[in-house]
Amino acid sequence: MKVSVDRDLCYGSAECAYRVPAVFEFVDGFGVVRPGREQTGEDPGVLEAAEKCPGQAIGITESPRSTPHSAPDRS
Repeated sequence: MKVSVDRDLCYGSAECAYRVPAVFEFVDGFGVVRPGREQTGEDPGVLEAAEKCPGQAIGITESPRSTPHSAPDRS
């Protein structure tokens, strides 16, 4: 799966960095994916971080053969 953080939705709670510090970090007041960690396996911690993100800023995309799954659309 591929992990990303939408800076337009992130408001800097740092929940992701607290939950999965190996994948996320807190930079300039926003949660970001650590360099080189954009691609990760089925990590339950990453899935939980996406579900618990208060701004719904974490996007998760499955491998190209699978159906995409990401944070709920807030439009």
